[in-house]
Parts: sequence; C-alpha cells; structure tokens
Amino acid sequence: MQSDALLLAAFGAIVLLTAWLPMLLRKLPLSLPMVCIGIGVLLIWSPFSPLVGVNPLENRVLTERLTELVVIVALMGAGLKLDRPVSWRGWESSWRLLGIAMPLTIAGIAFLGWSILGLGLAAALLLGAALAPTDPVLASDIQVGPPQSGKEDEVRFALTSEAGLNDGAAFPFVYLAIAIALSVASGEPFFTRWFVVDVLWKIAAGVGIGWLGGKVMGYLTFHLPKRSGLSETRDGFVALGITCLAYGSTEMLHGYGFLAVFVAAVALRSVERQHEYHESLHDFAEQIERLLMMVLLVCFGAAIAEGSIFGALSWQVIVTTALVLFVVRPLAGWVGLIGFPASSREKAVIAFFGIRGLGSFYYLAFALGHAEFEGATILWVTVCFAVLSSIVMHGVMVTPVMHQLDRSRPRSWVRMPRARPK
Repeated sequence: MQSDALLLAAFGAIVLLTAWLPMLLRKLPLSLPMVCIGIGVLLIWSPFSPLVGVNPLENRVLTERLTELVVIVALMGAGLKLDRPVSWRGWESSWRLLGIAMPLTIAGIAFLGWSILGLGLAAALLLGAALAPTDPVLASDIQVGPPQSGKEDEVRFALTSEAGLNDGAAFPFVYLAIAIALSVASGEPFFTRWFVVDVLWKIAAGVGIGWLGGKVMGYLTFHLPKRSGLSETRDGFVALGITCLAYGSTEMLHGYGFLAVFVAAVALRSVERQHEYHESLHDFAEQIERLLMMVLLVCFGAAIAEGSIFGALSWQVIVTTALVLFVVRPLAGWVGLIGFPASSREKAVIAFFGIRGLGSFYYLAFALGHAEFEGATILWVTVCFAVLSSIVMHGVMVTPVMHQLDRSRPRSWVRMPRARPK
C-alpha cells in the first residue's frame, strides 16, 4: 500500500511537471525529454525508488503497447498542425526526405550493423529500419507551431511532415527484416508476398483508409446541418477518438495504422482548414502525447540508472551510434535535398536534426515479437544508446540553432488568419 501511494504521488508530480517544464525550458539549451530522463535517474537513486520493477524494456509487450500509443497520438498532433495543403510541389521536401533520405539512412545503418556490430542481414536491416525514421514525439521543439499559428517555415515543415510520414514508410523495411529472419529459419521464399502484401497493400490501405476516414470525420465535425457537428462540442478529446478509430480500423484491414493516423489528420484539416476547433483538437493531442512521453522517458531514465540496459555497451555500439547521428543521417538528408530550393543553412539543419526516439523502441519490440533475431541484446543496447544520445545531443543544440536560424530570416513565416467558428 505504501509503495502504491508513493507511485501515485510520483505520477502526480510528473503530471504537474508536464505542464510546468515546457514553460521553464523554453529559452534554455535543454529539452523536456532530457529532464524526464534525469528525473528517472534521480528517482531510481533515491531511497524511495517507486520505479523499481517498472522498467519498460524488461517487458517487450509492455514496451510495444505503450510506445505504440504515444506514437499514434503524436502522429495525430503532427498532422493537425500542418497548415500547408497537400501537393507535390508544396511537400517537395517531405517526398525527398521520405523517398531518398530514409532508404539511404536504412542502408547506411544496416551496413554499420553488419560491418561494425557483426549482425546478420535480417538483424542489420531491422536496426536500420528502427533507427532511420525521425521521431514525431521527441521532435516537438523543431516542428511547426499549432494550427494557424504561422510558425511553418520550410525547416519546421520538412521535419514535421517527415516525422509524420516516415513512421509508416519504415514499416515495409521492418517487415522485410522479419521476412528474411523467418525465411532463414524455414527456407521458404518471401519476396513476392512481402512486396504484394507488406509494401503495396499495407501502404495503399494506410493511405486510403486514412484519407477516407479523415474526410468523413471532417464532414461529421464541420459540415453537419443545424450546428450538430462535432466541432460544436468544443471537446478536444475528439482527437483521441479519431486517432484510435483511424488506427484500429486500418490495422483490422491489415494496413499501416501509423500512416493512416497521420493521413487522417491531414485529410481532416483539408475539409475545413481554418476552423479554430483544430486548435482544440491539436492541444488535447499534444497534452496526452507529452504526458505519455514523460512517463515513458522517466521509466527509461530509471532503467538506465538501474544498469540493466547498458550492461552490454561496447565501443562498437558507441562508434555505430556516432556514425548514425553525425554521418549517416546528415549525409543522407543532404543528398535527399540536392536541388531543393532552400538555403544551405536550412538544408543542413533539416539533414542534421533527425531525432531518434520512442518509435525506434516500438519497431524493435514489434519485430522481436514476430521473429527470432540474432544479436537481440546488441539491437536493444544500440537502439537505446542511439535514442539517449540523440535526446541529449539534439536537445542541447535545438534551441540555440533554431533561434539563430529564425533570426537569420525573420520574415520567412507567413501567419494565416484565424477563422471565426461557424
């Protein structure tokens, strides 16, 4: 009973800090994820230690489910705050990062996993697929502002849209790693089924169901007659309902739910782009996302302090992580943006700030639940160290870098007028 009360008190403190810390850290070279990990370290070192036995990495299923929830909520928030209509030219940076930079990043990380960590083909590919996507949860400091806030310069738009799209686009590579691992064990061919089902069908289902669902929810929210639309409720938790409905219905039809959630949010915005209710939906999604993120990262910090994660940390893991963060992602991002009409400074920022985060934990936990991979411990240690390193490095650099970038182009943002509620 005493431990339960202590755990409840710790959770209450985390909830309060969720609201308070972003305001305090606004102008400091610190990020909220960094502070969350620090809190977890302090708690595990305290004599009370309410987090003993709550290490999410000790339970693959728990890790998978919790990270899955926080990622889909973050994807909804990311889609809702994008003011720019979908078009090939307007989203050119997104397509470049998705179609060029991400495959190059996966290939580069897989090569490092094979050559430095000594992983087999399936495990190396899984490492690449898990670490290649940028994270929609931990990258809030470099994303666009709330709906219609005007904070949508090209750098923030590129990183926000990339984080929303590449979480779904990474899944074919995760499934390819699973298919290779299963094929090695069974000797059965895998490529045709993987390409038809895991690439063509699942992507089409994710995009199609997400877009249709977003359009339908947009009509129910904004265009029902006699002021009976969902927007009249003013309830922000409608965003959570749309998130779960889009994700669950797509997964039931064996599509990519991550992709569907982001597409549904973008489609919802397209139905009525300037209604102020979008802000309520976004704010609620962001609050839930921040709370879940804090809880998970506090547990992550506690697991780090406990020593169970990095017991197998080696120089190979450290070198691989450094190359991923400082060479592979920046180089792949730069190649993907060749010919894109942006300044060299903006391209450099987009290429460098490929933050790794909770989505990487999800992909790894998901894949390990579907097939046996050699070097599973090395995979966990590498992903955890890469995420920790990304949180610290990018968290320290993001505030001064973005402030400097903003000062260099003060007139680059265009503020959209707010519409009156209908």
